[in-house]
Amino acid sequence: MLNKIVYITYQTFPADTANSLQTISNIKYFIKNKIKVDLFFPLRSVESTDEIETLHKFYDFTENFNCVGVRHPYPHGKVRFFKAISFHISHFLWAKAITGDLINVYDENTQFFTRSDWVAYFLARKDLKVVFECHQTSKVRNYVIKKIKFYENVKLIFLNDNLSKFYKHPKNSLIAHNGVDSEIFSSSKIAKIQNSIIFVGNLSRFNKSRGLESIIKYFSSIGLNRTFSLDVVGGPEEQAKKLKKIVDENNLNGSIKVHGRLNRKETIEIIQKSSFGLLVNSQENSHSYNFTSPLKYFEYLYGNLNVIAVDFPSHRALPYANKISFYDLDDEKSFFNALNNAQNTKPLNINELSSITLEARTKNILKFLN
Repeated sequence: MLNKIVYITYQTFPADTANSLQTISNIKYFIKNKIKVDLFFPLRSVESTDEIETLHKFYDFTENFNCVGVRHPYPHGKVRFFKAISFHISHFLWAKAITGDLINVYDENTQFFTRSDWVAYFLARKDLKVVFECHQTSKVRNYVIKKIKFYENVKLIFLNDNLSKFYKHPKNSLIAHNGVDSEIFSSSKIAKIQNSIIFVGNLSRFNKSRGLESIIKYFSSIGLNRTFSLDVVGGPEEQAKKLKKIVDENNLNGSIKVHGRLNRKETIEIIQKSSFGLLVNSQENSHSYNFTSPLKYFEYLYGNLNVIAVDFPSHRALPYANKISFYDLDDEKSFFNALNNAQNTKPLNINELSSITLEARTKNILKFLN
C-alpha cells in the first residue's frame, strides 16, 4: 500500500500561476489522505523559497511536508534573451542533475510523481516508478511520452480525454480532470448578486490576450451594462491596467470591475456571490482550444454558478459539460443568448459536487497507483 510520494517539479514556489496552485493543492490532498510527501523544486528566481511557513501563507493551507528547494545554476530566469531556448536547456540539465542525485537517496520502491517531461524521462530510464501528469502537448512531451509510455515502471495521468486520445490512450494511464478544493468555500448559504458575471484567471496566456476585451465591449454594443455586471479577477497587473483602460474608455465603470490579482479567500468570496462564471480564451493556443481543464470551472460549479463558455473542444470535454451554455467566439449575439440560456441551468446536486473535488480526484489517483 502506497504511503509516500516524492514529487519533483520544474515549477518554482511561490508563484502566481494556476499550475503552482494546482501542485500545492494536489500535495495538500495527498497529505490529507495520509500520504507523506517530499517536494523537490528549483530555486530559479529571487522569490523562490522552500520555507514552508511562506508557502502556507501564500497558498493558504496548513498541511506540512518535506519541502526542498534545489540549487539552479542554469540560465532560465537569469537571461533576457532566447528565453525559450534557455528554458528547455535549463529544464533538461536540472532534471538530469536532480534525478541523478536522488537515485542515491531513494530506492526502487519509491513512488515518484512529476509534471516535468525530463524528470519523467530520466526516472523512467533509471527503472524507478514514476507517474507523469500530462496537462498539455508539446514537441518535447511528444518525444518523451513516445519513449517512455510502454515502460512498466511508468504511469500516465491525462487532464482530459482529448489529451489521452492525442497520445493514443496508453494502457497504463488515467484521465483525471482538475478538481476544486472544497475546504476554501464557505459552508453557509451566500446570497447571489443577480445577473453578476465573474471571470477568474490569468488575463493573458503566453503573452497573448484571452479575449476579455471583446466581452467588455459587448457591455456597450449590445447593452449588457443595463442588466448585467462583470467582475474580472486576475493578473498580470499590466494586462489588468489595459482592461481597466478599455472599461474607462467605454464608460462602463458602473457595471464592470477589474480587480487585478486577489488572494484565494477574496476570490472565492466573489465567486460565491456571483451568478455566472465565464470561460473565455483565444483559439490561437492549442492547449486552450483542445486540452485545458481549467481550475476555475470547477470552482464556478462548486460555487453554484451557471457557466458560460466559448465553444472549444476542451470545454466540451469537461465533466458536466451539459451544464455549460456555449457561445461562439467573437459573436456578441451568441454570447447574449448563452447568458439567457444559462439562467435555466440547474446546479449540481450534492453527489455531483462531491465528484469534482480534489478529495475525489486524489482518491481516484491513489486507487490508480495502488
